Amino acid sequence: MEKSRGDHRMDSPHRQSVRLVVIGLGYVGLPLAREAVRSGLSVTGFDTSKAIVEWLNQGKSHVDDISDRDLAEMLAADFHPTTDSSLISDSDVVAICVPTPLSPEAGPDLSAVEAAASAVSVHLQMGQLVVLESTSYPGTTEEVLVPILEESGLRVGLDFYCAFSPERIDPGNSKYGLRNTPKVVGGITSECSERATRFYSLIVDEVVQANGVREAEMTKLLENTYRHVNIALVNEMARFCHELDIDLWDAIRCASTKPFGYSPFYPGPGVGGHCIPIDPNYLSHRVRTHLGFPFRFVELAQEINADMPSYVVRRAQDLLNADSRPLRGSKVLLLGVTYKQDIADQRESPAVQVAQLLVEAGARVSFHDPFVEMWEVEGIHPNRVPALEDAVDTADLIILLQSHKEYAFLSEYSHSTTILDTRGLLSGESVVRL
Repeated sequence: MEKSRGDHRMDSPHRQSVRLVVIGLGYVGLPLAREAVRSGLSVTGFDTSKAIVEWLNQGKSHVDDISDRDLAEMLAADFHPTTDSSLISDSDVVAICVPTPLSPEAGPDLSAVEAAASAVSVHLQMGQLVVLESTSYPGTTEEVLVPILEESGLRVGLDFYCAFSPERIDPGNSKYGLRNTPKVVGGITSECSERATRFYSLIVDEVVQANGVREAEMTKLLENTYRHVNIALVNEMARFCHELDIDLWDAIRCASTKPFGYSPFYPGPGVGGHCIPIDPNYLSHRVRTHLGFPFRFVELAQEINADMPSYVVRRAQDLLNADSRPLRGSKVLLLGVTYKQDIADQRESPAVQVAQLLVEAGARVSFHDPFVEMWEVEGIHPNRVPALEDAVDTADLIILLQSHKEYAFLSEYSHSTTILDTRGLLSGESVVRL
């Protein structure tokens, strides 16, 4: 490899002298910007959404893990949200944190990555480090990002540096955040890996260097495929344990006492969030299109998990039938419509499919969620009940879809309405677990 001719701006980085541009100010980019600012870096946040940039500059956060107070501290330090892409040229490091949605028909949608890469290419400078954090299939950094960056006339590994570092943000996790979660990095060249390692060492406690960029890309997909498959396993177990009159939740509790060789996973109404329903399918798509055969574990897991909302509705119908009530016309109260406990994030929440199926079957659907004021399901806005206790007493059936801590009192609350608990949160005579 020809000796690097970059300007070595990251050779001996000091926090106060490193200028970072974060492209994409969502659930990945904004926490990265916060941790960088807290570490003393100068951070410019770039987003194509004028509304998001205006909200941020007004001190209004749109991300669960970033409070308005956090944002105020960032703005008072050295954080500058903008829609001006020309500021990329003033940075030492560019982190691309844009969405990578997956279409069932068209496959991975990398248009946001391509647009970000084009914006960087126009302003790319000698010695800059560009890191992709957006999740995608192995090969994206080399095959999609680098060619666009090299349209600048600069060469990767010689004039600029490029790496991939998978985001590991876990919304609502109070124990593990960006700083104390090990950061995996993999560069196009060994020098790219070293520079990315030195950069992230400024803002996180531990950096793990992968053998290469594809191994770093594979890391995120492996993590979420592991979760996807194991959730599907317990979801299928929940179905036959119900038929065999076995308390799967108790079996999981007992199995969890084993100090080795077992990690607990729990059934639920489906999978939500941006990662688990999407990331494994990036890998499946890559295997099928490039190797010509299916990734059977992922495709089976997707089939099982995707059918869980339908299974929940079938169980609801059976419970109403047992009480001599038809589903059509019955008042069904849904508790918790976010994809995860105790946060407001609704991305890919299975509650949407459950509600849609119930409405199609003629049920009178209402909802309660302490984190959601208004909720839309395919153009329909289910009524949000203002007083939970009154709604519990008047509903024909309650379906607990998310285990918000606020709902724990229902185990002790005296009422006669049956609760279908899809999360294993509650106990009591009126509770039926999934």
